[in-house]
Amino acid sequence: MNSKFLLPFITLAFICCLGLFYPPVQVEAASYPALVPADIAWMLTAAGLVLLMTPGLSFFYGGMVSKKNIISTMLQSFIALGVITILYVFVGFSLAFGDSFHGLIGNPFTYFMFRNVGAAPNAALAPTIPLMLFAVFQLKFAIITPALITGSFAERVRFNAYLLFICLFSLFIYAPLAHWTWHPDGFLHKWGILDFAGGTVVHMSAGYAALAGAMILGQRSSFGDSSKHSEPANIPFVILGTGMLWFGWFGFNAGSALGANTTAVTAFGTTIVASSAAMMAWIFFDSIRGKKVSAMGACIGAVVGLVAITPACGYVTIPQALFIGFISSIISNLAVRAKNKSNLDDTLDVFPCHGIGGITGMVMTGVFAKDVGLYYGHTTTFLYHILGLIIVSVYTFGGSYILYKVTEKIVPLRVSLQDEQDGLDFTQHGETYKLKKPVVPEVTAN
Repeated sequence: MNSKFLLPFITLAFICCLGLFYPPVQVEAASYPALVPADIAWMLTAAGLVLLMTPGLSFFYGGMVSKKNIISTMLQSFIALGVITILYVFVGFSLAFGDSFHGLIGNPFTYFMFRNVGAAPNAALAPTIPLMLFAVFQLKFAIITPALITGSFAERVRFNAYLLFICLFSLFIYAPLAHWTWHPDGFLHKWGILDFAGGTVVHMSAGYAALAGAMILGQRSSFGDSSKHSEPANIPFVILGTGMLWFGWFGFNAGSALGANTTAVTAFGTTIVASSAAMMAWIFFDSIRGKKVSAMGACIGAVVGLVAITPACGYVTIPQALFIGFISSIISNLAVRAKNKSNLDDTLDVFPCHGIGGITGMVMTGVFAKDVGLYYGHTTTFLYHILGLIIVSVYTFGGSYILYKVTEKIVPLRVSLQDEQDGLDFTQHGETYKLKKPVVPEVTAN
């Protein structure tokens, strides 16, 4: 018997059985004339699109690591679908969007076990769709955020320690940050800080948590040794994952308009434009520096553009989105180059791409946001964005660093050297990834 999973199992059983004490309340949608069928249809679609991003991320990350770690890396993203969903229903949604306590955190009992989450709309959060639809849409954001972190400590993290950390991260980093930024009473929201779809809440928080994780877990045993360096397991997986992420990102960004409206159209358009500009900028910039045009570079560039446009997508024009995609790609490319010259082992460049990309997007939002940005002659929004950037950076990096230390006290974060060298697929999960070689027909002379 493996007793280390006994407590998590008991916790899961408690939460699931607790649901028996919350009987459903059936309410006809016709009771709420404010509901807009077109908005409901679009938001159901958008929620599905955002869900697809997490499996997409698993392919994106999984294809980049060595073959002996591909399953473990993919599972670290995929498992968040289960873990965070349960945690979110239990208390996460309440902490993020419950009744505000001084703009800092939601009341954990407002929507405890999704109590009061049903067909009725919430005028303050989403007036034209059921609150439950808003909640499950936001759930997808909560799922992918901790999954993004995994690329920084890939190939060396203990799986059960990872599960504990993402629970702590979701409760103490993600939920407060979502409340500050997206709840009408959140203090960053009241300051006028704009984050349309999660550049701050999702990408900056994941990026800084990734930076802290890479620092605390330390370097892989193969780090800096070219003789031990493994080629990416499956570059077609990376391309597939990028396509899934790109497709899902339209729900991520355009869905954050919370309705089938012109703002959603703007977000849709700026998303495709910025990511395209970033992809092309990345490969051309690499070529100028003497590198070959690579599939990996194209995919990473596209994702960086998606990250950077996320906070700005509903507030900027198409031409401005071109610039945001271009400049974010160059900045993140240089950040990756600087990281590669350092001793930091951020395995899949999460901080240079998601962290720096999110920061760039937040600054660009303060510059180009329609009618309130620096570009239009207004300084207030821009200055608040800089202040918000400092607050979020300190909180997410410092808080994540502490949570890693807390996790380490409970469960060792890193696998043993032998387990690392043998690969996490087998040592953590008892599985292996083997790509069958194609059968080449024998050629005989006539």
